[in-house]
Amino acid sequence: MDTFFQQLINGVTLGSIYGLIAIGYTMVFGIIGMVNFSHGDVFMVSSFFALILFLVLTTWLGVSSVALALILVMVASMILTSILSWAIERVAYRPLRGSFRLAPLISAIGMSIVLSNFVQIAQGPRNKATPPMLRESYEVFGATISLKQIVIWLVTAVLLTVFWYIVQKTSLGRAQRACEQDRKMAGLLGINVDFTISLTFVMGAALAAVAGTLFLMYYGVINFADGFTPGVKAFTAAVLGGIGSLPGAVIGGLLIGLIETFWSQYVSADYQNVAAFSILIVVLIFMPQGILGRPEIEKV
Repeated sequence: MDTFFQQLINGVTLGSIYGLIAIGYTMVFGIIGMVNFSHGDVFMVSSFFALILFLVLTTWLGVSSVALALILVMVASMILTSILSWAIERVAYRPLRGSFRLAPLISAIGMSIVLSNFVQIAQGPRNKATPPMLRESYEVFGATISLKQIVIWLVTAVLLTVFWYIVQKTSLGRAQRACEQDRKMAGLLGINVDFTISLTFVMGAALAAVAGTLFLMYYGVINFADGFTPGVKAFTAAVLGGIGSLPGAVIGGLLIGLIETFWSQYVSADYQNVAAFSILIVVLIFMPQGILGRPEIEKV
């Protein structure tokens, strides 16, 4: 039973990170119907932003408080990653918005390769590590909960609540939902469609930056190749939870994280990815819209 609780804790932690990345996928797809396959590498770049900023603050500037350093790193990483995502949308996606459907997808894959190779050249192929952070831990029901895991849970819950409120209760959220339903009609009604889409990319990138900082804090190491696998799993989480649904993205992330950890513990770690994607296939066979997604209504 102790092992079960420990794997439950680990699965929720991993799933929370997946969920934060998945929100970026689901927001962009919900508005422009495009799978932003560079989003995973934006997450990876944000982790390197966090790594560099953390080392600058603690080594060069002498910030001794790890908590203060992490807060400053998270805010700065969100700003830098948002600027990067805005530039990507403006240069690589917007000019192709009215072209055939595969063009933005190809552009997204190309941007993913560009980001990955640029970081590989700039930072090298080896793993980059940070000093241990937030090493406190607590015993609960025979399992160990670290302070890092508690921070990840709280940050995920707070950000999900904030972004859900923005999408559902604010004028920006109404503009985003209007663009999701009909971009041309939204433009005729006075909504700045280009600005709304760019801001959606920025919001998704900000969440990816938070996930990147938490990922670095939790594992203490990052590599240029760490954008692909978490990115694909986060996209899987978005589809599993229901593409277009923010709570669904987090629920999907939690499910993927739990499937991975329990499968690794009780079956085989070699096949944890196979298990996650197999369950996705089964769910989509019986619920093509995902867990919280809305069935797509074809317009006539």
